[in-house]
Amino acid sequence: MRKFIYCILLLASGMLLSCNGHKVPTEKDMGAYLFVFFSDPTHSIFFATSRDGYTFTAVNDGQPVIDGKEVAEQKGVRDPHITRGPDGAFYLSMTDLHLNGRRFGYRDTQWQRPENEYGWGNNRCLVLMKSFDLINWTVSDYRIDLAFPKHFGNLGCAWAPQTIYDPVEKKMMVYFTVRLGNGLTNLYYAYTDDDFTKFVTEPQILFKYPDPKVQILDADIYPMPDGRYCMTYVAQTGKSGVKKAFSNYINRDYVYEPDFVDKEPKACEAPNMWKRIGEDKWVLMYDSFSLRPSNFGFAETTDFVNFTDIGHFNQEGSPMKATNFVSPKHGTVIQITEEEATRLEKYWEEH
Repeated sequence: MRKFIYCILLLASGMLLSCNGHKVPTEKDMGAYLFVFFSDPTHSIFFATSRDGYTFTAVNDGQPVIDGKEVAEQKGVRDPHITRGPDGAFYLSMTDLHLNGRRFGYRDTQWQRPENEYGWGNNRCLVLMKSFDLINWTVSDYRIDLAFPKHFGNLGCAWAPQTIYDPVEKKMMVYFTVRLGNGLTNLYYAYTDDDFTKFVTEPQILFKYPDPKVQILDADIYPMPDGRYCMTYVAQTGKSGVKKAFSNYINRDYVYEPDFVDKEPKACEAPNMWKRIGEDKWVLMYDSFSLRPSNFGFAETTDFVNFTDIGHFNQEGSPMKATNFVSPKHGTVIQITEEEATRLEKYWEEH
């Protein structure tokens, strides 16, 4: 098994090199953005690139780049999240779930297991993928209930996994939504092996909402410039919306704040924070699933306190544009280099 050695050598060019020989670009090396999302009709994954962080164009002529049928137990994936690790690799995690599995002939029942026992959309797997070039991927369809049967044998759902590097534990941390049986959803975290194929720690509670009767889900953790962590998440308090909490620690002690930070009059979910290259400006993006057709909403901040609404994809007056795709669902934006964006685009032009 490949072992990560988390030491990094600084080259004269300013590019970082991990000890396994892979380049680790810093922000000054970045020249593009990658938007990863899925669609309800396909239950598959799409990649879109942008040079300015405002106009995004999907590669592969707007068709999926990862087929849910090929990687998931339920033959469909949802809720993709991508990040770059300190080894230079890209870590892509997804929900293994197909909402229309019976219609497509993948199962004989509405859900994998009875809804009265395990709830709506029940599943037991997370899809964990790793790549150094955004083209060639390793895949693990990981059964949490089998790995930890004592506490998670009655797992009702494992949704919306996201990954971040923990500099204290020196491991990649996956945090995700869990429902035990047919109870309420909560937020958990666990650490993974170096190859990103399984958990090496049992999932633990990440954050507890003050009102235990409120479901929380879809967390996104972003490391702030001052060393703290900003966690945005969804609270279902009548209207599903985005709230935030701050902590000095990546995996605990998040301090609750009562206000919603999204700018949607109706429900939204799946928050994701990303930074504009070369600017002290961050974007809060969220899935505005209550719109018809569904869309993404965007708000900008310079202080993680005040957020300015900048509208939706292709909305009149909004700077955010989607050129060759519609109704993206639950996605992530990260910075990539110009070279990475060009290579990805060229590959899918030729395949």
